[in-house]
Amino acid sequence: MAPVKFGVGQSVLRKEDDALIRGNGRYTDDFAPSQALQALVLRSPHAHARFTIDTARAKTLPGVALILTAEDVSDLGDLPCLFNLEVNPFTGPPYPILAKDEVRHVGDAVAFVVADTVDAARDAIEAIEVKWTTLPAVTGVRNAIKKDAPQVWAQHPGNVLFDVSIGDKAAAEAALAKAHAVAEVSIVNPRVVINFMETRAVVCEYDAKRDHLTLTVGSQGSHRLREIIGGMVLKMPLEKMRVICPDVGGGFGTKLFPYREYALAAVAARKLRKTVKWTADRADHFMGDAQGRDNVTSARMALAEDGKFLGMDVDLMSDMGAYLSTFGPYIPHGGAGMLPGLYDIQAFHCRVRTIFTNTVPVDAYRGAGRPEAAYVLERLVDACARKLGMSVDAIRRKNFIPPRAMPYKTATGKVYDSGDFAAHLKRAMDIAQWKDFPKRAKLAKKQGLVRGIGLASYVEVCGTMGEETAKVTLDPNGDVSVLIGTQSTGQGHQTAYAQIIAEQFGIAPERVHVFQGDTERIATGLGTGGSASIPTGGVSVQRATHELGSHLRDIAAEALEASAGDLEFNEGTIRIAGTDRAISFADLAKRPGVDPSKLNASATYTAADGTYPNGTHLAEVEINPATGSIRIVDYIIVDDFGVTLNPLLLAGQVHGGAMQGIGQALMEEAVYSPNDGQLQTGTFMDYALPRAADGPSFVFETHNVPCTTNPLGVKGAGEAGAIGSCPAIVNAIIDGLWREYGIDHIDMPATPERVWIAIREHQRRHNL
Repeated sequence: MAPVKFGVGQSVLRKEDDALIRGNGRYTDDFAPSQALQALVLRSPHAHARFTIDTARAKTLPGVALILTAEDVSDLGDLPCLFNLEVNPFTGPPYPILAKDEVRHVGDAVAFVVADTVDAARDAIEAIEVKWTTLPAVTGVRNAIKKDAPQVWAQHPGNVLFDVSIGDKAAAEAALAKAHAVAEVSIVNPRVVINFMETRAVVCEYDAKRDHLTLTVGSQGSHRLREIIGGMVLKMPLEKMRVICPDVGGGFGTKLFPYREYALAAVAARKLRKTVKWTADRADHFMGDAQGRDNVTSARMALAEDGKFLGMDVDLMSDMGAYLSTFGPYIPHGGAGMLPGLYDIQAFHCRVRTIFTNTVPVDAYRGAGRPEAAYVLERLVDACARKLGMSVDAIRRKNFIPPRAMPYKTATGKVYDSGDFAAHLKRAMDIAQWKDFPKRAKLAKKQGLVRGIGLASYVEVCGTMGEETAKVTLDPNGDVSVLIGTQSTGQGHQTAYAQIIAEQFGIAPERVHVFQGDTERIATGLGTGGSASIPTGGVSVQRATHELGSHLRDIAAEALEASAGDLEFNEGTIRIAGTDRAISFADLAKRPGVDPSKLNASATYTAADGTYPNGTHLAEVEINPATGSIRIVDYIIVDDFGVTLNPLLLAGQVHGGAMQGIGQALMEEAVYSPNDGQLQTGTFMDYALPRAADGPSFVFETHNVPCTTNPLGVKGAGEAGAIGSCPAIVNAIIDGLWREYGIDHIDMPATPERVWIAIREHQRRHNL
């Protein structure tokens, strides 16, 4: 077959975009019929309080159809946490669908109001009488572990869920004891609010004849949502619930989880026998959706005189919020396994503590523990370089795991299959003209500015969500349809899967139709998370396409009276190689007597191990010491993703992730009052997000080394941009501050105020 125009490796334009650009996307909010009832949630204004609630007057207001409180949903199951420790498993506190008697964070849900209109529901919310008795609240893990701290849950003294060790503590302590020098950092990875464009929403329809519910919801996976909301919370047979995920306007991990409103809409729809719709506003989003990051970490590295890393010891405290979200405790525990990074560190230990506070629950956000790990490690590596007077690139090259060591098993048990880490570091430095940086810094100083340059070399793990099944079918018109349980939230699955099929069949992407997010049409699925859609789902699509191709060859061989081995695919036909004799896909589909089962094929793939994308981010920044403002003047990314499926899609994923990292590094932070637990950054007036002007013009390249454990050779790319960006930017800022002022620490977000204060404090201490 001739080279495929639309196959793997080609920069095919996203086929999804035409409808979205024209306003023809179909999101959850677009699906409710005009007669649907509207719902709102009454949320707690207090971080910790006991309460009594009286809904009698509110129920009498015009247009009010139903008000649910904890008493009305007492038969429902709690929202589950799906992670536990294998050794010494914990018992988490309940996460009720509506709080009863006591609330534990601002935004905790206490009532669900259903009415004819949103305005009527809002009037009812205001008419509900709640008597609050406030209780002491605690925010921040450092405060929560203090001896006299208020207790979020009585059954978890000290506010600790678990306190465990990963690695070999004795080996790490021995390495520190014999070290020539020890470098250390103590850093905060701040809490962030994950702001996708489309807020969460749900539409629930009830069919009384079948006693059947249909949930239309913007989620990252329909099947998991049905299993949890339908099976575990509503305790109903799964065949009695259909979950549909239409177009989804961003997810980033946060839309993977089940939420209270989905179950409440289902209860209301069944009780009222009417369609019920709930759509979050930004206040709901800030107070009701799982938030991200929020770690406080201390780390030490034992160093030999020549800069070799001898051992690493880490103490990690992670904020869980008031309840355990779906994967909340896994995020720090799983992330800790990636702390050795790309380096040959033989002795490693990490203490992991998960802490309750009176705040919104915390769970996976783009990278899910790996960005936190990379940030700690790459900050520590720069501290090692300063400790020994080495350059930041030299100390990395000294300690990188070399290609000849692959496969390499880390001290935490991860097995890296491939990579050339020094190569992507060198390429990033070459693009940045690293050697000429002193000239640029000198010129900036003449202009009253301070320049800094920093880098971060990261690794992450992908493709560990579990098995994924794809069904590929030849349609009657000769097009090809794909049914798969992954869920696009903007990544470009329609295009990516079409390219995998085009690679084998040679058909244009427009002739491939991908169907996701419908538990009635698609038997199974894990949804999308952990950058697993292509490493796992892509393999399933490839294998199902290959099997379908074998069926079609057999049918075509009979039709063309030729050997199947002499046939080839060519732009939607199968022809005898070297001739003009061919049969179209449409004619194959309509050929009399063809067994319908031969017109489709399914394949299931489960990765035996994770894949390990890696790369280097390099940032150059300019600091104005008079204002503390920071401008990113250059940003280079060189990544190893194994194999590039579509360069355009890949660049979009990397750019987007890097911009989210820039937001966290420079401006984003969810701030809670230490006194009363109020969310002080609960709107866009107070919570800053990066705009286009805050980002640089990215230079992005790949230095791919194919993955040896994935059949496609891919390593996953959806989260990588958010992993390398934070440490690269902050290392660049500290580089400038260190050379100019001797300042070796600043926490994210490095806001102008924070930078300005650091400089002024240095000047005060030195009487400058």
